[in-house]
Amino acid sequence: MPNSILTPVQVTRKALSVLHQKLNFVGSIVREYDSSYAKEGARIGDSLKIRLPNQYTVGSGATITPQDTTETSVTLQVNNQKHVPMSFLSSELTLSLDDFSERIIEPAMAVLAANIEADVLNNVYKDIYQQVNNTGAAATFAKVLQGRKMLVDALAPVNDRNVCLNTQDNVDLVDALKGLFNDQASLAKQYKEGYLGRTAGFDFMENTLLPSHTRGAANTSYTTNTQVGTLPVSATPVSAITVATGSGAMNKGDVFTIAGVFRVHPESKQSTGILQQFVVTANYAGGAGSVSISPAIVLSGAAQNVIIPSTSATAAITFAATASAAHGISLAYQKGAFAFATADLVMPKGLDFAARETFDGISMRILRDFDITNDKLITRVDVLYGYKTLRPELAVRLANN
Repeated sequence: MPNSILTPVQVTRKALSVLHQKLNFVGSIVREYDSSYAKEGARIGDSLKIRLPNQYTVGSGATITPQDTTETSVTLQVNNQKHVPMSFLSSELTLSLDDFSERIIEPAMAVLAANIEADVLNNVYKDIYQQVNNTGAAATFAKVLQGRKMLVDALAPVNDRNVCLNTQDNVDLVDALKGLFNDQASLAKQYKEGYLGRTAGFDFMENTLLPSHTRGAANTSYTTNTQVGTLPVSATPVSAITVATGSGAMNKGDVFTIAGVFRVHPESKQSTGILQQFVVTANYAGGAGSVSISPAIVLSGAAQNVIIPSTSATAAITFAATASAAHGISLAYQKGAFAFATADLVMPKGLDFAARETFDGISMRILRDFDITNDKLITRVDVLYGYKTLRPELAVRLANN
């Protein structure tokens, strides 16, 4: 490409496209862009309302009992602003766009993308309560298929399903599956690049930013009261349980089951005979008290998710993984499990170099101005964003190694 004077719009569009390419996980989930901020710009703390699917119950016989349509939504706070501070000279704007991208845009977008993606991944995995437990062992394709079963049982849409693997899980799966694929193009890419591609209804990707999870020190003697008279048999969600005995801290993100508390089919509301998994949603110091959990327990109505046939006064809590030990996390999910949103930042007037562009649900701003005090051209690249776990039932944690 011949050299020409690059414009702010050219630079911003190129930077945004590079950022988009490097957002591995974020690029595979719902991305929302709020155009209402396009003229004046957003502020830290602005929020978006995202509507969730309606749920209904089914009756029998000729007589009907009308049920209200109750709209539910979640609030996504656009309250994270990340930027890359840098500087480049006017003379560098006479480079070709490819040269400018290689020297300046690529390094800046790589570190910006990594920090945004790490922020999202380090938090959303803790919202997921479904987990394939394989801690202390290498990842296997059978465990991925168990995760697929959980998504199917949760009625996750068949389109846009992904598996985001940490680097060790990718090593284990590529090695385990190297002789099983017949498609020559896929096999060649797997052999040469360690890339799994698409199989079992998932698109596979590798991500170096997936965190490990350290399970709390909570012991096996915790119990909770599951007596029907204690939990309201109603459509009112119960987002905390009372633990009666036991010791040791619970960490946010710890997964557990309660004896006798079974998940129901999302539509028929019949017991599946499988214990419902829960996740701790806030750090808990230990001992008797109230523990915040997800999903909230609902025992009747359109949102019913569990059944408690036992009338015993207490039930044992069983935690996944080893107390106080760290284990790897990979994710299997349908696109609608998570959302990432951006909004336009304010565009100040009278700057030397300024542009704001949007691409595929991601908004970016680049500003440059002269610092007369220090005789420098100061540049900043900003993204204002937020993220939310919309439907945790559409995601599964793969706990390996």
